[in-house]
Amino acid sequence: MAFVIEYECPQCGAPAEMEETHHLFRCPFCDVKSLLFTDDCFRYVLPAKISGKDMMYAPYVRFKGAAYLCRDAAIEHRIIDMTRCASALDGLPVSLGFRPQAMKMKFMTSDRGGRILKRMMTVEGALDAVGSVTSTLMARKFYHRAYIGETFSIIYLPLYREKNRLFDAVTNEPLIPVQKSDDCMTDIVDEMPQWRLTFLATVCPDCGYDLQGERDSVVLTCPNCCRAWNASKGKLSEVAFKIVPGGRKKTVFLPFWKISAGSDQGLVIRSYAEFIRTTNQPKVVKNQWEEWGMSFWTPAFKVRPHIFLHLSKQMTVSQENFTMTEDVPSAPLYPVTLPLSEACQSLKLILADSIMNKKSLFPTLPQVAFTIGESMLVYLPFNDMGHEIIQEHKPTGIHKKTLEFGRYL
Repeated sequence: MAFVIEYECPQCGAPAEMEETHHLFRCPFCDVKSLLFTDDCFRYVLPAKISGKDMMYAPYVRFKGAAYLCRDAAIEHRIIDMTRCASALDGLPVSLGFRPQAMKMKFMTSDRGGRILKRMMTVEGALDAVGSVTSTLMARKFYHRAYIGETFSIIYLPLYREKNRLFDAVTNEPLIPVQKSDDCMTDIVDEMPQWRLTFLATVCPDCGYDLQGERDSVVLTCPNCCRAWNASKGKLSEVAFKIVPGGRKKTVFLPFWKISAGSDQGLVIRSYAEFIRTTNQPKVVKNQWEEWGMSFWTPAFKVRPHIFLHLSKQMTVSQENFTMTEDVPSAPLYPVTLPLSEACQSLKLILADSIMNKKSLFPTLPQVAFTIGESMLVYLPFNDMGHEIIQEHKPTGIHKKTLEFGRYL
């Protein structure tokens, strides 16, 4: 379940709300569109129910995403959504429970005031905590673990001190006793960091036309000059993309990442022919495949783990030679909700899922190291068949409800 965040429009200051999965928003008052961007991760704060106190804020690491494990002869997966206390202060709740989902939060910025408790848990530590949550999948040795489509953020719990106790400023309940002297908390209080949110104007850097996208899009397209852009390092950067034309009226275009990559370690895969031989696919290797560089295909949208693996494997193994164009169609473009950086983490998973003899080759997965080459965003045409949409060039179907659910992952 996505969080709801209250904020103010950077243009007119009007109050507004957005969900955690949203990146693009349009102000309902001034009608200005902006793309929200931060340098590392988003920070939120729970609403305090009391005022006039000297507030302290305890950090909680929040992780949401799909965890995959390759072990024995199978790939196991589950969706994780958790918060863990990242402060060194003993006695705080281990988790925030359902409070982030039940309450409307605000963005945490450096002008809020109060004192920030130091965050002691790193990203790696947070992933270790996720690993402990997936302990039921880790009962035996595993060869590879990956997290795809994860959301990593920090949520701050407001606290206040009254006499010799720290109180939860959300529930006004006492938490832990503290000493009289303020010096006892010096080691765990951080200097106020200079956090800031960047609001990027959704105007094409090339032609000045309004960029198109939906609220959860991480890539925006320009219908005027036929270019695609994403937010990177506080500015819009161009993304290489192509369109595979569709031949029917009821067509929706789904985005896929096409990533050129090869491995010289563990398993040698530098061409499509070597991929087919290594994974032992029931296909006769053609001579021209020896010259084809290896490309991995993954959905550029969030979807349930087993559907993600199925689509990635099917597209990667088939390596369809599509006719492509740069013309943006009038038919709907499904939003890109999975960034390229996340897709690149799935290459070893796609290889593992494609291997026919998993028991013999899975032990080599830890040594496999891919070198990433060029990447491209490719929109493929899917025909609307009622409850399902079917890919126009090959018998691949996706239920519409599956796509809807993926928007909330």
